[in-house]
Amino acid sequence: MGKKNKIEDLEAPTISQIQSELRKEQKKSNHNRVIRTTVFSLLVVAAAAALIAILLLPVLQISGTSMSDTLQDGDVVVALKGTKYKSGDIIAFYYNNNILVKRVIATSGDWVNIDEEGNVYVNDELLTEPYINEKALGECNITLPYQVPDGRNFVMGDHRDTSIDSRNTAVGCVSDDLVIGKLMVRVWPLSELSWFQ
Repeated sequence: MGKKNKIEDLEAPTISQIQSELRKEQKKSNHNRVIRTTVFSLLVVAAAAALIAILLLPVLQISGTSMSDTLQDGDVVVALKGTKYKSGDIIAFYYNNNILVKRVIATSGDWVNIDEEGNVYVNDELLTEPYINEKALGECNITLPYQVPDGRNFVMGDHRDTSIDSRNTAVGCVSDDLVIGKLMVRVWPLSELSWFQ
């Protein structure tokens, strides 16, 4: 009997109470929908950015000194994927599960010669190299003059004395299909923000 009285004592909610509860539930539902939409949008943007970074604009951090003074250890650069590279371009490429960064000196079919003082000749013309501080023959164990094989690039580091590059058979010429891309811009440190020609 006591239970029945308790049920009878309950009052039915008023229209305004029902409308208030309905508004609360709609607000909660809208809030959850906004959060789901925002999270989904952020995931799509992150996935698109990752795809662009991997497929079109790889971001790389420089390690080592083989490209100094042009690039320093710790610099962060952005590369652009492409298919054709020319003398003077700085490229990143795969080598033994690592990524190396060097400058293209010559391309398919070109003849490269380097004298004892480190002067570089491509097709019998002396290269003008304003990007290097000191010329050096470096770690060279190839027979000079050397003709660049088809589909490959002859590369050298700007720090000629220490760079191991196409002058050495350990690295050799870089196949086009191993090239990640041409360096376009240094983005870090911000004080060194610059575009590469």
